[in-house]
This record gives sequence, C-alpha cells and structure tokens, in this order.
Amino acid sequence: MKKIVTSIIILAVTLLMWSCEKPHHPQHLELWYAQPARMWEETLPLGNGRLGMMPDGGLHREHIVLNDITMWSGSKDDTRNRHARGHLKQIQKLLLEGKNDLAQEMMYRYFACGGKGSNRGDSADAPYGSFQLMGNLDIAYTYPLYRNLLDSSDDLKEYRRSLELANATAHCTFMLGNTTYTRRYYASQTDDVLVIELSADKKAAINFTATLSRPERYYTRTADSTLMMEGQLNNGTDGNGNRYKTLLKVCNTGGEVSYTDGCVTVKDADKAYILLSGGTELWSDNFEERIDKLLQRAIATDSETLYRHHVEKWKSMFGRVTLDLGEQNNSLPTDQRLIAFQQNDDPSFAALYFQYGRYLMLSGTREDSMPLNLQGLWANTIHTPWNGDYHLNINLQMNYWPMEVTHLEELHSPLHELIEGMVLSGEETARTFYGAKGWVAHMMTNPWGFTAPGEHASWGATNTGGAWLCEHLWEHYAFRPDTVYLKEIYPILKGASEFFLSSMIREGKNNYWVTAPSSSPENAFYMPGTKKAVNVCMGPTMDIQLVRELFTNTISAAKILGTDSDFSQKLAVTMEQLPPMQISPKGGYLQEWLEDYEEVDVHHRHVSHLFGLYPSNQISVSETPDLAAAARKTLERRGDDGTGWSRAWKINFWARLKDGDRAYKLLGNLLHPVADAGKIVYNDGGTYPNLFCAHPPFQIDGNFGGCAGIAEMLIQSQNGYAEILPALPSTWKESRFTGLRIRGGAVVDAEWSENQWYKATLTAQVDNTFKVKLPADDLKVEINGEEYTPQNGMVSVTLGKGERATIVLR
Repeated sequence: MKKIVTSIIILAVTLLMWSCEKPHHPQHLELWYAQPARMWEETLPLGNGRLGMMPDGGLHREHIVLNDITMWSGSKDDTRNRHARGHLKQIQKLLLEGKNDLAQEMMYRYFACGGKGSNRGDSADAPYGSFQLMGNLDIAYTYPLYRNLLDSSDDLKEYRRSLELANATAHCTFMLGNTTYTRRYYASQTDDVLVIELSADKKAAINFTATLSRPERYYTRTADSTLMMEGQLNNGTDGNGNRYKTLLKVCNTGGEVSYTDGCVTVKDADKAYILLSGGTELWSDNFEERIDKLLQRAIATDSETLYRHHVEKWKSMFGRVTLDLGEQNNSLPTDQRLIAFQQNDDPSFAALYFQYGRYLMLSGTREDSMPLNLQGLWANTIHTPWNGDYHLNINLQMNYWPMEVTHLEELHSPLHELIEGMVLSGEETARTFYGAKGWVAHMMTNPWGFTAPGEHASWGATNTGGAWLCEHLWEHYAFRPDTVYLKEIYPILKGASEFFLSSMIREGKNNYWVTAPSSSPENAFYMPGTKKAVNVCMGPTMDIQLVRELFTNTISAAKILGTDSDFSQKLAVTMEQLPPMQISPKGGYLQEWLEDYEEVDVHHRHVSHLFGLYPSNQISVSETPDLAAAARKTLERRGDDGTGWSRAWKINFWARLKDGDRAYKLLGNLLHPVADAGKIVYNDGGTYPNLFCAHPPFQIDGNFGGCAGIAEMLIQSQNGYAEILPALPSTWKESRFTGLRIRGGAVVDAEWSENQWYKATLTAQVDNTFKVKLPADDLKVEINGEEYTPQNGMVSVTLGKGERATIVLR
C-alpha cells in the first residue's frame, strides 16, 4: 500500500511540475509579402556587416540596391576656426549675463567649424562626405515558355517574397503558368560575398540580362567572364576620393552565359548563381586584390556548402536569444500584420520586431567593419539623408543600445575603434576652440574623425557627444568586467574628463560648474519675457548628467585599475559642485535647462534631459522617487508622438519607470504604419512596410531603440542587481525568454506565468556574484534544487565562469 501511495505522490508532483512548464510556441521568424516591392521601404534588407543588398522581387525587372558600409565620399578636412577661441570668453560672458540671444549670434559668426561642416546634411560633394549606395543591380527576366501568357494577371500565382530572420535569407517564389520559379538571396557571413540563386522546377527556364550601375561616378566593363563596375567618389576638394570596385560573376547549370557591352546574359539555364564581391579603398588599401580573391573562393565553393557555412555562422550569434510571446501569426503578410497591430493586440508581433532589431544589428555591422550609421548599412541614394553619418546627440548611441543586453556584444569593436579614432581630432578641437585639455566631440562625426562644432549653433553647439560615447565604452565593461579591456579604454575616459575639468566655468547664481557654451540637443527656449527663440545656453540638464556619468565611470575605472587617485579626487570634488537635477516649481517636471525656461515646442522630439533615466541610472523609481515622478511628468508633457526614434526612446523611459503598459503603448506608436499600397499615407514617425523605422525618412536608430525598449521590459540591471520582468505589459501573461545579458557578466533565461516569473537560470560569463530581485516577498526559493533564504527581497549567487544557477520560486 505504501508503494502505491508513494507512486501516486510522485505522479502528482510530476504532473504539477509539468503543468508549470509552459509549452513552446512555434517561432518561425519571418517577414513576408504577397507582391513585389513598390517602394524601397518595402524591399528586404540583407547584410553581412560589410556588404548588403535589398531586392524588390520584381517579376519582369528586378531592382536590387547594393550597399557597402565603407562607401563614403569626402575626406579629412581642416575644421579649425581661427576666430573661435578668441571669442569664447565673450560668448561665456554674455551667457553669464543672461544674454543668450547675443551669445548665439556671436557663435553663428565665430564659433562654428571651419569649412562647410556637414553642408547642412547634404555633403556628398563636400569634404565632410556622405554615405552612399554602392550601386544598383538590375535584372531583366524573360520567360520564353510563357511569352504569350504575361498579358493576363491570372498567369501569376502564389507569389511570395520573404525574409527568414533565423538564417538571414530572403526568398521570392511564384508560379507562372505551370512553372514554379524560386529566388534565394543572402549576404554570406563567412565568404563575404552577395549571393543570388535563381532556379525553377522546369529545365532551361532561367533567362535574364543583368547590369550594374549607380547614379554617378562609375563605369562598367567586362573582362575574364566577369562584369565589373568601378569608380571614384568625390572627396570634396579635387574630386579624387574613395575608390571602389564591384565584381559580378554568374555560375550556371545548363544553358549559356555571355558577357557583352557591360552586361551579362543568361539563356536557357536550369539554375544560375549570381555572385557579387565589392570593396573600397576606405576598407582596404589593396581592396581590388581582396575582392577578387573573395570572388574566386566563392566560385570554387559548392553552392550548398557556401550556403551552409553562412547559416551556421549566422545562427551561432543570432540564435543566442529567443523570445516566445506566443505563436507567430504568419498567415498574414507582414505589412498587414503591421496594420492589424494597431487594432489587435499581438504580442508575437512585438517578439518579431524585437528579433528584427537584432537581425538588423547583426546584418548591419561586424567586428572588423564600421559602425552602424544613421541608416545602418543600407542606402538607396547618393545624397543620403543627413549624410547617413554618425549623429552623436542620440542617434549613434541608440543604434547600440540593444547590443549588450541582446547578446551581440562582439559588435562593440567598430564603435570602440571609431571613438578611439576621434581622440586626436578631439584633442585638436579642444585646444583650438576652447583652449582646453583632453578631447571633445560635438554633435556629429564621420569616418575621418570630425569633432568640431557643427556649422549652425542651434544644433551644432552641443559639446557632450564624446562624453556620451564614453558611456558606451563603460557599458561594455559593465556587462562583462575585463581589466584588460578597461586599461584600453581608460585613457579615452580620462581624456574626455580632462576636457570638462579644464573647460567648464562657474555660473553666477550658485557657483556651479557648468558647460558653456552648449545646448540641449536641437531644442529651443524663449528668452525670458519675450518670444525670441534661442538654443545656446550653459549647463543644460543633459550636459550635467553626462558629465556626472563620465566622471563617475572614470573614477570607478581608476579605482579598479589602481591608478590616478589624485585625478579621481579632482573629479569627485568637481562632481559635488555640478548643478543638481531640478524639478520645476511651476510644473513639477524635470527642468531641461539651468533656468526654468519656456520651451518653444513642449512636444519636441528630443527628451535629452531624461538621459539620467535612460540610458543612465541617475533617476530611478526605487532610488530617486521624486525625480522619477518629475520624469513621468516630463513625459506626459512631451506626449507620446514624435519621430520614430523619439517614440523608441520613450519606450525605454516608460520601461525604466516600471510602467509596462505605457511602454507597450509607445511600441504601438512606434509601429504606426506610414505607408499603404506602396504610398506614404502618414507623414510622422512610425514604421515602413519592411519594418524600417520612419523618422521620417528612414533612420535605423528607431529600430534599435525599439528592440532595446522591449529588452528593458523583460530585464534590467542598472542598479546593481537584476530585475526580471520589471515592466511587463499586462497582456504578456505567460511566456519565456532565453539569452538576455545583465551587467556583471551573466546570461539569463526566464519563464513566467500570470505576469510573474517563476524560474530563472543565470549562466556566468565571468567569475562574479550576482543579485536578483524577487517579484514578491512571500515566495519560497530554491537554487539548483536546494532551499534558499532571501535577504531583503534579493537572491545572491556566486558563480565561476561557465557555472549556472537555476532559481525556482514556489
């Protein structure tokens, strides 16, 4: 009898445990469409971090935009301004006297960069330069077997154009008559070429002519059975800038291939493989030799082996993270899912968007490449909006927000190298404009280390761009502590700190140390008692938060490395004399400026003074509740609209305020459709049919900001401990994620039910002690099967590198 009872108990316990394990929902992560792209923002992006393409899936004529992340015009320019330093004291004097308008006028005349600067965002032919498309591949298809059928729309059946995120592969399939045609596209992660495979289920069915072109500065030729496009971009001076070359080779099964008059023609092939290799002088001094070797290697590799290697490499990084918010609804095309999301809650679409952000990051850059620019890797024009450069007052930084937490940390190196490459230029800018030590960067930069103020003070005066970049250097350390890396970045942190130590001035009212001149990025206020709008100021809240963040991280780095104690003491003393964050006595919101000025636009897209809430941790619900309440009031005043990236930033703000439903509402706003049936129908921030973020126009930062915002809903670790599901939307009742990272150096998997997590596994990437906040106080806790007594609502586990701890709550 005892054996029977024992068996029943074991069975009951087993069933109870089984019932807690939630089923895995199918996660076929795919974007798909039922028609060819009618606009560029409907095409699907492919990339290997250096080369990219965006095919439109055209039936008769297919247009494929080609990209190379090093396809930059421009050159290094002398941005010194011999008038700037001599007028700095007068500008600061005017600011101290409250004459901001006069200080701004003086800056217009004397305190801008030398030369044209960014040429107001159109610098394709100026020294600053512009990121540009590599070129266009146009393919004209013919279908001899069905020449007489093409006039009837009924002849085209089962058209489907798709992008599979899990293997970084695009497809286009359709039936014409009784023949099924298949196209497969990918940017090889391992062999560094672009591949287009064309096939059909009937022999001799592949017929096309392909050409390469771009809007300017190119010529094409054929040699050695290869189509070539080459040229030289404008450097903004003598025209002899960045040289480039693109090679196209067709490998075929059956049929004939001919190269004539700058084109390649394929006739009656069973299959055809289009291989493209390209590069620039900015990428490599011997780029021509390198791209030829890459092409020859790809030609010599079996097509399925080439593809298998690509998929294996891709999955090794993309597959680190899963997010299950319900089964993917792939019955609807993605453009229709986007529209439906505005009316019907679909958490799985949020999961798709999250993974699409990771997809774009891993496609858009890699360890040995350049950083993601305003458009990531993808552009379809010579005059890319705002030069497709690196904006340093939010946009470049937002591009990298999801990198650490979503387990793509290797992609940090291009950003690190960009920052390191700015230091010498930044030192020259600090000396010639401010007479200061250290290094500084303002609002924008390019591949040649531009660090000077922009050409217009209303947006170009912000001088904390370098300080913000240093925050990313520190975050990379925080997510995986490594003193070797810390030694590498410490001189950069110290140099940025030296600039502010030697350039800040005392303001007159409270004797605080403040930046001057500066601005709260791109926002304006009215001169007191007037309706005269100005931007230039001293000590805007964002500057002070950034300086405090920089000094704090520099002090921490010096302490860990056991160096520069005297310098750290100077930073600590100065930090105590920075202005505090101020709550407006008249409105209860966080002040954006040192004075409580009236904003010109209460709903301005930038919410820069909440940097302290996110990505910094100077404002939090638990540690600074009054400031958190003021931040909430600020967001209510700003509103939930704005540009695409502005909406994305607000997702992260609301997640930090632990308001998951409001963060989810902002995600819905970010995913507002801006186009329908191939036409723009909404001229504000939102999302294009291919899920690119609309500023408008397209800017990729919103995609990454939205991805980071979803991660912030799921896990946070900025206050010295991990908090799982800190801002979970109420409709995400039960599910799981795997592979998200926390500061301190661990990877977290978690499962939840009824909006509360019940199981979490930590895997240490380094030796460390990790704290995890419990979701309630009355829970029984087990760690690796043994009972554990929490302390102050926390679980603490010490792990060696590679060790795991599974926390189960009862």
